[in-house]
Amino acid sequence: MPESAAGVGGAERTETPELISGGHLVAKALKAEGVDVIFTLCGGHIIDIYDGCVDEGIDVVDVRHEQVAAHAADGYARITGKPGCAVVTAGPGTTDAVTGVANALRAESPMLLIGGQGALSQHKMGSLQDLPHVDMMTPITKFAATVPATERAADIVSMAFRECFHGAPGPSFLEIPRDVLDAKVPVDKARVPEAGHYRASTRSAGDPVAIEKLADLLAHAEKPCVLLGSQVWTCRATEAATEFARRLNVPAYMNGSGRGTLPPGDPHHFQLSRRYAFNNADLIIIVGTPFDFRMGYGRRLSREATVVQVDLDYRTVGKNRDVDLGIVGDAGLVLTAVTAASTGRISNGAVKRKAWLEELRAVENEAYQKRLPRQLSDQNPIDPYRLVHEINEFLTEDSIYIGDGGDIVTFSGQVVQPKAPGNWMDPGPLGTLGVGVPFAMAAKYARPESEVVCLFGDGAFSLTGWDFETMVRFNLPFVGIVGNNSSMNQIRYGQIQKYGEPRGRIGNTLGDVRYDEFARMLGGYGEEVRDPADIRPALERARESGKPSLINVWVDPDVYAPGTMNQTMYK
Repeated sequence: MPESAAGVGGAERTETPELISGGHLVAKALKAEGVDVIFTLCGGHIIDIYDGCVDEGIDVVDVRHEQVAAHAADGYARITGKPGCAVVTAGPGTTDAVTGVANALRAESPMLLIGGQGALSQHKMGSLQDLPHVDMMTPITKFAATVPATERAADIVSMAFRECFHGAPGPSFLEIPRDVLDAKVPVDKARVPEAGHYRASTRSAGDPVAIEKLADLLAHAEKPCVLLGSQVWTCRATEAATEFARRLNVPAYMNGSGRGTLPPGDPHHFQLSRRYAFNNADLIIIVGTPFDFRMGYGRRLSREATVVQVDLDYRTVGKNRDVDLGIVGDAGLVLTAVTAASTGRISNGAVKRKAWLEELRAVENEAYQKRLPRQLSDQNPIDPYRLVHEINEFLTEDSIYIGDGGDIVTFSGQVVQPKAPGNWMDPGPLGTLGVGVPFAMAAKYARPESEVVCLFGDGAFSLTGWDFETMVRFNLPFVGIVGNNSSMNQIRYGQIQKYGEPRGRIGNTLGDVRYDEFARMLGGYGEEVRDPADIRPALERARESGKPSLINVWVDPDVYAPGTMNQTMYK
């Protein structure tokens, strides 16, 4: 008998099985998915996950509000292509994170929120912070569940990740009761998923018949255009989209995270002539963006044009507007297949589109020249167009630009052009204010070598601005700019239009806050700007400071973005 199996006097003894806690199982499942950081605000229900993360080499970034943790997980997923993860405590910890999860749902961002819960042994007894989290989270996630037993902890985490990437990506939620999380079970009783072995590829190249049909449509189109939406970045389809536009000579417009797919100055990159193109094109291809309010629910597309929609989610294709051809699939694979299907034909239509591109470029140049005097304006108070012009000129090839606000960010959407793919971040279609600091946190953490530049409205910054201190604490420098008009100006404009000037200031006017002093108080760099000539030097000094920074720029409160003035809800 082996010595290890025998005791004194020959009596048999058994080895004590290796035990593992629920929190450590969760950490192992996160590691298997490639998660290398969690964003969190501490609570007694969840601390065993921290202990597991330490052992697995997963960083713990602790923030000041759970909404920030959820937004940071969303932002991290967008930057890296890997799922983000936020861990919050039960009750108010979880409800504080609801907005971040909802934003990720509308933005199609894969993230996992883990929430604490009272012990199963105290179920329905009124334990501390007990709420029906799963019931609350189900409508705004792709998957929501309770982990019912410690042995299942890692298994259900992997299940949640599978759902994050089914079809169009999105968030999942898990609640883990405290006794389930803290309990220890034999390792051999728990299923721990092995990295790369528990979920399949979800990439689809689309219906081959539909691919050939689109190639035929392109061959006969004289005035096509393509809109490259957020899924182009989600699918990491930059190369495929660029090849498609250049090889087939198709003018490309970009929105959401698709901005930067083609660099400014590329002959196929267009921005200011989109409405003209949608009114005059004979073929419009919409890739990875829904017919939602940003697209006028599809009504902004010419009724005479042939419309093709490509999307990861079959539910999005043809929603709100009929299409002539719908293709469900990965943007990169579909565009690559269409380009290949067009190759070798007697004519793929590219040559005859030269005049169309010249026509659009003329419209583009006219729009740019018309607006240029305001972008260079020396007026005081500062014209918001001058501010966003200076920011655009300040950006480098490696700058990640983040917009967090209403009216001021609407200005930037017309002017700021990221110079590389993956370098544009905005809330997405939920229109959530307060994403700026958490997105900057995630972006700088994920890509420390890149510069992060964030434009805030003063109202937007106020929502999550205290986590500027987190940026200081974790040494995550970024260049922050507050376009300060002491107002929630997008709403103010609408109230004036509906109720008249005397009631335009109800419920939307803020104090004249010195955000530059706020930054300095928390250990960052801060500077105030009142003269437009001082904007660029202040931005340069913020860059050189190597600190989280806020440049407080006072802009004209009585100037509104065209996008603000055209919103239908005020008419």
